[in-house]
Amino acid sequence: MHARAALATALVAGRTSIPVLRSAPPLTLRQTGPHSVHLISTAAGPLGGDRLELDLDVAPGTTLELGSVASTLVLPGPGESRTLITARVGAGATLRFTPEPTVLAAGCAHRIEVGLTLASDARVLWREEIVFGRYGEQPGRCHARFDATLDGRPLLRQEFTVGTPALDTSPAVYGDARCVGTTLIAGPVPLAEAVVADGVAVLPLAGPATLVSALALDAVALRTRLEWGESTASRGRPAGPV
Repeated sequence: MHARAALATALVAGRTSIPVLRSAPPLTLRQTGPHSVHLISTAAGPLGGDRLELDLDVAPGTTLELGSVASTLVLPGPGESRTLITARVGAGATLRFTPEPTVLAAGCAHRIEVGLTLASDARVLWREEIVFGRYGEQPGRCHARFDATLDGRPLLRQEFTVGTPALDTSPAVYGDARCVGTTLIAGPVPLAEAVVADGVAVLPLAGPATLVSALALDAVALRTRLEWGESTASRGRPAGPV
């Protein structure tokens, strides 16, 4: 299956409008508020061999909040599946991208590629969470790459893999963790130095921007750690105990 969905905002009379909302199952988009949209899965997927593409265009001066109503379950099939997300955030625009976790079912082979382009004064919160298999099973394979560019200059280049047992269980990689997540926060960020707590690190980047990285035994703990890191970044100091 090859499916491509697209979403674009526009500034109309000083307010955010969403004139483009194009779905392609299993990527189904539904507007749920004045500037909020949710992904609703209307078919199983991605399955091995599928190619799913999502294109986001946040126009200058507009705001978009994009989430999902449920986790994405990546299933095995003939060949590698791919999810490609391309997002452009214009001058003075705000994007909050917070879908539910991606779960790597046993036997899957998946690739996630994100390309994010930001204007110099754009604001973005982009959260990604990956769960290593369903309960009681080993994860399939996944290669994830994230490329963010701010005002024409590289902001973040990051990639990681899941699904190689000898590496995954290394204390230098994931150890006993069953989930990994990151949040990129771009825009005026007051955090001056790195903050590290149990299972989470909050790292200032040039830009300005902040990267929150976390590991956890389960998805609930992962979300708690990421939200703690996001709060720490916004306060410029640790947000209390994790």
